[in-house]
Amino acid sequence: MGEWGFLSSLLDAVQEHSPMVGRFWLVVMLLFRILVLATVGSDVFEDEQEEFVCNTQQPGCKPVCYDAAFPISHYRFLVFHVVVLSAPAALFVIFAVHQAAKPGRGGAPGQRARRLQPFYVGSVVARIAAELGFLLGQALLYGFRVQPLFVCRRRPCPHRVDCFVSRPTEKTVFIHFYFVVGLVSALLSLAELAHLLRKGPPARPGCCHRPQERGPAPGQPAGAAEGPRGPHPRGDLTV
Repeated sequence: MGEWGFLSSLLDAVQEHSPMVGRFWLVVMLLFRILVLATVGSDVFEDEQEEFVCNTQQPGCKPVCYDAAFPISHYRFLVFHVVVLSAPAALFVIFAVHQAAKPGRGGAPGQRARRLQPFYVGSVVARIAAELGFLLGQALLYGFRVQPLFVCRRRPCPHRVDCFVSRPTEKTVFIHFYFVVGLVSALLSLAELAHLLRKGPPARPGCCHRPQERGPAPGQPAGAAEGPRGPHPRGDLTV
């Protein structure tokens, strides 16, 4: 759990620069991904290879069939998914801390937010690309159902070998849950990107304020505060 705690602290630092939609994404990431994967996922997939049983005693046949059934372990794939999704946010936090530590780069909070917003938008775009890529990879590699029986015909197996997967229903439910969480996370990221693009960069301080006209002092007639006027452009018109 130590590694997950470090990753959670990095993600938590992003909320300082995130809008409300981004904070909802952070809650989904911490609760329904990191916490569920650390507490439930390890128990669901810990016996994945040990309980993969094949009806043969041929040396080397079981590892080859397991490799054909699961090119990447479900649990390792999901862990790698979380790490890649967290990488853009973690890189943004490191960049923001580095910029704040530079001499003369502190400035007002509005100025800092204006300088960092393009990099934050880039991290959201990278997060969306990673999310969609892993959802597609999960669908292509595993589908949406863990089959209880896998038929293997690879060498060095002497003939067709039947291999059996442990707890296929429980693993199918977990995969469905994780895929739905991924879809929700992708929709939240798209909504955050649309919000950031519609909102635009923060306005510069004082860019939209007009100088106020000074009114007359108390007791002075209207127009007295305008100051002395210059001579008429046509000169003196008195006779």
